Amino acid sequence: MVLLKELRLIERKIINNIGTMNILALAYLGDAIYEVYVRTFLLQKGIQKVNELQRQAKQFVSAKGQAVILKELLDQQILTEQEIDVVKRARNHKSHKSPKNTDIVTYKQSTGLEALFGYLFCMKQTERINELMNRIVGEEICMSMEKM
Repeated sequence: MVLLKELRLIERKIINNIGTMNILALAYLGDAIYEVYVRTFLLQKGIQKVNELQRQAKQFVSAKGQAVILKELLDQQILTEQEIDVVKRARNHKSHKSPKNTDIVTYKQSTGLEALFGYLFCMKQTERINELMNRIVGEEICMSMEKM
């Protein structure tokens, strides 16, 4: 019971400070949230072999895949102004580390997508997360990803 009260207090603090919260912390959280949604989707598709799960997840969770997804969401004008602001904040954040397996532009785009999911999660907008994930794993964006 005490733990639940503590969690609710932390939750309120996050919501109250979301505008000033470190954007990379939101991206860190969003990365985990996004990956759980992708893995859940793949399991619901009936994929059970771990190698196949990993192969298919990679197209969604790699920096390159996330950059393509973000571009599609922006091109299709699916994101709200507030969501675009979160993406821009993350994308424009000065990074002190260089990415290992991709270029800086792709890395910043993927960070923007991750921050968006972190933001939505902190704001308890699970319905919006579900809506975006349905678009991401749906026909339109998946078709674009096949061109990668």
